[in-house]
Amino acid sequence: MIKEPWFVYILECHDESLYTGITNNLEKRMLTHKNGKGSKYVRAKGFKQILHVITVNNKSEAAKMEYQIKQLERNDKITFFMKHLDLLY
Repeated sequence: MIKEPWFVYILECHDESLYTGITNNLEKRMLTHKNGKGSKYVRAKGFKQILHVITVNNKSEAAKMEYQIKQLERNDKITFFMKHLDLLY
């Protein structure tokens, strides 16, 4: 059985705020955000662009990382993603 990876991503909204989320289908999730049907936060603020993506092994790891990132200040969030070795985007 092949395990599909999970992704932790950070995107920028039209008001320049940042949103961090997780998914196991990045392309589908970004399309959902772009169409205004994703999270309430992104729906309200408007999707501007995806900034960075990190690949993780499973949903549990993704959720833990998402929580950790959401506790950080804006600049620390960006730094966290930039320092991560398995950055995709």
